[in-house]
Amino acid sequence: MSAQSMEAYIALFGMNDQNISMVEQECGVRISLHESALTLSGEEDAVRLAEEALTALLGMISRGEPVDRMRIRYVLHMVREGKASLLEEDISSLVAITHRGKQIRCKTLGQMQYVDTIRRHDLTFAIGPAGTGKTYLAMALAVVALKNKEVERIILTRPAVEAGEKLGFLPGDLTQKVDPYLRPLFDALYDFMGPDAVPRLMERGIVEVAPLAYMRGRTLSDSFIILDEAQNTTSEQMKMFLTRMGFRSRMVVTGDITQTDLPLHVRSGLAEAVELLRGIDAIGIVELTPNDIVRHELVMKIIQAYESREKTPRSVPRKES
Repeated sequence: MSAQSMEAYIALFGMNDQNISMVEQECGVRISLHESALTLSGEEDAVRLAEEALTALLGMISRGEPVDRMRIRYVLHMVREGKASLLEEDISSLVAITHRGKQIRCKTLGQMQYVDTIRRHDLTFAIGPAGTGKTYLAMALAVVALKNKEVERIILTRPAVEAGEKLGFLPGDLTQKVDPYLRPLFDALYDFMGPDAVPRLMERGIVEVAPLAYMRGRTLSDSFIILDEAQNTTSEQMKMFLTRMGFRSRMVVTGDITQTDLPLHVRSGLAEAVELLRGIDAIGIVELTPNDIVRHELVMKIIQAYESREKTPRSVPRKES
C-alpha cells in the first residue's frame, strides 16, 4: 500500500496496535509497517479485503473521522458487501453538541441517511433495532431546531404499554406510574439541555414529555414531535397521533417492529403505517440495520444471535400415539 504520514499510521494502528490487530483477525492476514508503507501477507482474497478496508480507514483518518473497533467492524461489513466506494463520503457530519460540549456525529451511512431524511421531511419513520441511535439522533435534531427557532416547543411521547407490570400495581400517582416508560426520553433530553434547564423548560411548556394518550384531541403546531417505541402503538393510536400534526411542525416516529409488547392478536400500528404510507414523497422512511448499532459491539452480536434463531425453523415435538 502507498505510504502515509506517521500520524495517520498511529491513528490507524490504535493504542497497543489494537485496531490493526482487529483487522488482521477479521481478515485473516498479517500486516506490517516497513519504510512508511504497509505490507500485507495472506491469501489473495483476504489481502484484497484487508487492503480495501485499510484504504477506507486511512481515508476516514485523513478527513478527521475517528477510527475505533466499531468503525472498523462497520468498514469491514461495507467492504464485504461491495460498498467500499460509499465510504469515501464523510459520514461523521456534526448533528448537535451536548450541554457538556460533546459533539454528536453520525457514525454510519444509515445514521447519515436518517439525519438527512429528518431534515428534508416533515414526517419521518425510523425502523431499526435497539442501539442504532433512532431516538437519540431525533432528540439531537429537535434541540437544534428549538435553538434555531425553527419550532417553538419539543414534544416527546411514548405508548405506555403494560409489559410485564400493570400500571395499577405500580406505586405512586399517574405521573410516577408512567415515569419508567418516559425515562429514556428524559435521559436523552438531559444530555442535550442539562438537568437544570429541562425542568424550567417543562414548566414553561417549551418541552413536554407525556404518554401517547395525552396527545388525543390536540393539534400540535410549531413543534418538533417524537413518538418513541412506536411499535407498541395500535392502529387506532398511530392514526390518532399522525393526525395531530399542525402547521410548521415536524414529526419523527421511531420503533423496532420486531420487538412489540402488544398482545399477539394486535398488529403494530407502526408496521401498518409504514405499509400504508410508503411511497408518499413527503414522508421519509428509513430502515436501520444491526450494522448501524453504535452501542457496545456485543449488542450487535446479541441481536444477530436472536435473529438467527428466529429464522431457524423450530422442530415441533411429536405426539406419542
